[in-house]
Amino acid sequence: TSLVLHWLLLLVSPKLAQAKSGIGFWLSILAMGLLALTGNVLSAVAAWLLFQTRQETTKRSILANIASHEVAMFGLYVITVILALAVTSYWTFEYSYAVENNYSAILQSPSWLYPLGTDNFGRDVFSRLVFGGRISLLVGLLATFAPLLIGGFLGAVAGYYSHRIDQTIMRLLDILYAIPGILLAITIVTAFGTSTQNLILALSIGGIPGYARTMRASVLQVKQMEYIEAAHAVGVSDAKIILKHVIPNASAPMIIRSSLTVATAVISTSSLSYLGLGVESHIPEWGNILRIGSDYLETHPYLAIYPGLAIIALVLSFNFLGDGLRDALDPKMQK
Repeated sequence: TSLVLHWLLLLVSPKLAQAKSGIGFWLSILAMGLLALTGNVLSAVAAWLLFQTRQETTKRSILANIASHEVAMFGLYVITVILALAVTSYWTFEYSYAVENNYSAILQSPSWLYPLGTDNFGRDVFSRLVFGGRISLLVGLLATFAPLLIGGFLGAVAGYYSHRIDQTIMRLLDILYAIPGILLAITIVTAFGTSTQNLILALSIGGIPGYARTMRASVLQVKQMEYIEAAHAVGVSDAKIILKHVIPNASAPMIIRSSLTVATAVISTSSLSYLGLGVESHIPEWGNILRIGSDYLETHPYLAIYPGLAIIALVLSFNFLGDGLRDALDPKMQK
């Protein structure tokens, strides 16, 4: 009931928030508040965001601007559901159902006992999808966070300092940028072995040049601003200017890019695992599940359909969220 009500509120709340007055808006706030009393933190956040959307544009926060973007909220909602399942599975799911063979329940069709059926080893597909969400989110977030920090720092230094430092950093990164990311990942995983750690390392290294280029372009614009010249005039050190003024004001494109990079990392993780070059084959991961299901497309198609839908849902959700972040952070896109 809570899930259905959330979907309904997600569809109608932006329209209700646009009304200057009306009982429908306050009924939505009340409904979300009642759901929040049951311990649903998402309802409390949604109620606050819905209230913020009624504020004037100049007073609205970035979160409130995202809340008025229906597609972005849809993506954020799906990401929240998958993240909640991944986190709560530590206490509510039995890991043995996803990894231990049960030869008495091989290739069972979906039922009340096995909501999404079982695979060719009798393992519960639903449990494997839930635990696979952990791997996809973990690899996607870490493979985005590492190049975001490293590439962002290198791009900030290259854009802020002299021509010689700029050219040295960017030409070295161009060498790395010339290698296709998926080829670099395959090379690293092949050299060091298939494991989650090596996969994160491979995807992270390939993402550094792109983040450095994005940050450098933003810094070249920001460092021409008057407040940067004023900071120089009063004797503020370069390190403080970069950390306190340049990077915070040049980070908007990086935030947008990071939301899209997570989606790319999820696809790369599943693709490499499907080829047997990603996560270890015995670990439940969406690419591994899809590889097994592809052998039974004619007899048991659900084995491939469900992990495929999970990958599509997560990737599209991050892309939708990236569109909302772009509109919320870009003043030209504001209405």
